[in-house]
Amino acid sequence: MTTWSTTTESPVGPLLLIADEDGSLTHMLFHEEERFPSLAAEPRADAAPFTEAIHQLDEYFAGSRRHFDLPLAPRGTGFQLEAWAALRTIPYGETRSYTGQATAMGRPAASRAVGAANGRNPLGIVVPCHRVIGADGSLTGYGGGIDRKRWLLAHEQAWRQDTLFPAPPAMAHHAST
Repeated sequence: MTTWSTTTESPVGPLLLIADEDGSLTHMLFHEEERFPSLAAEPRADAAPFTEAIHQLDEYFAGSRRHFDLPLAPRGTGFQLEAWAALRTIPYGETRSYTGQATAMGRPAASRAVGAANGRNPLGIVVPCHRVIGADGSLTGYGGGIDRKRWLLAHEQAWRQDTLFPAPPAMAHHAST
């Protein structure tokens, strides 16, 4: 089975994209993540299969895309796939707790298992595990690191759908002389 890979730049650092032979995205990882996928064969480097994924990522980072519409083919257990599907239902610019995600899945006692599944999400940003936070509102584990999680959440808050334009930087007030 042939797989493809490319790296694209983003405001949160280089992103490694991997697709299967059908062109479905199987992985989107922060380049330095240690949990690189174990694949049967080394992916062939070619940016061509990723034109649309890169375009949609660019739109996301520009604030004009709130949902990804890409063919996805993550590999995981049945529970992991269920947890990752639940992540895609969290609205742009909003957050959920692990318990909230587990409850939405109909498994209110499974918050720890949800956390473990989210930690193995191979499609960060596209499958937005950064939108899941601790029950107390704290930013908890994220494969790309807490600083990236904080940046992604702030980015989405600035571009929320109910906001026509992101908040401008604070204006400096100068005393008149």
